[in-house]
Formats: sequence, structure tokens, C-alpha cells
Amino acid sequence: MRRIGIYGGTFDPIHNGHLHVITQLITRSLVDQLILIPAGSPWLRESAPLAPGLNRLAMCELALSDLPDSIGGQVEVSDTEINRSGPTYTIDTVLEIKKAHPDDALVLIVGTDAYAQFDKWHRHEELAKLVEIIVVDRPEFPGASTLDIGALNVSATAVRSGHTELVPEAVATYIKESGLYASK
Repeated sequence: MRRIGIYGGTFDPIHNGHLHVITQLITRSLVDQLILIPAGSPWLRESAPLAPGLNRLAMCELALSDLPDSIGGQVEVSDTEINRSGPTYTIDTVLEIKKAHPDDALVLIVGTDAYAQFDKWHRHEELAKLVEIIVVDRPEFPGASTLDIGALNVSATAVRSGHTELVPEAVATYIKESGLYASK
């Protein structure tokens, strides 16, 4: 039985903090494979992602190319949520992945900020029965955590404000060439 990690987020944009989490999950053998899932329409967020889903998907794919093959080769980017209409619920994504990996253990990766709202998630009790949950410390959101990976204090907000040094070079180039976050 393999351990399939599910790492979702708005990735608006994906940044070096996210890549650090991915690297730690793979190098510490916490998961055998990782599915990176840019959110479609996250219903618990106060505002919609600024970049369209296809741009966020492309940035995730570009960011993975910055990782060594031994890590990046274990990660795939999924468009399942950005292709789904209406609000995107984690339970629906997990059920879809479970169909594709019926004999594998599913591991949901969430930050302390997201986990603090877990009781508000759609069908959270059912979700908790389907997956193991690994909660990753976020420096800007202290809280009880199950995994301290030495997380980087990086935020997508800082990147959108012009700190493109916080993303892989390919992502910074994509942001510039696509005119993303130009008004920020």
C-alpha cells in the first residue's frame, strides 16, 4: 500500500514555502507520491484567487521543474478542482482520488491555518475517516501541529506585492510575462 499525499491550496502563486513542504514530505518519506491540487472555487476563502485557475496550474507545473528529479518525479499536478464548476470541496476531491487509488492510503496535507477551520469544512467528519491528516506548521499562523518541517515564512501575498524572489525563477518569469498581479 502506497501513501498518496493530497496537497491542495490556492497556490496564488505557488512559492518557495510550498516547495519546501513538498521537499520535506518526499525526503522524509511521509508520502510515496504527492498530488498537488490548485483550488477551483474555495468556498471558505473570503475572496477568490486573483489568478485564473489555468495560470495557477501552469505556475505549479513550472515550480515542480525547479525541484530535483528525485523529488519532482514523485509529484503530479492535478487540474481536478479548477475543472470543477461551483464551490470545490475537499471531500469531493478525496473521493475522486480514492477511485483512482483504491488500494492506497490517502494523506491530506494542510497548514495550521486551514486546520484551525477544519470543523467548518464540508462533510469534515466523513473526510476525516477517509484520510490521514498531516498538519504542517506555518510560521505566520502558530498553533498545534503534528509536523514541524522548519517551514519557511513565505506568503503568496508577499509575492503578489512584488517579492518574486520568493518563487522559482520560472514562476517569476511566468508572472511577469502573463501580467499577473500587476496591479499589486
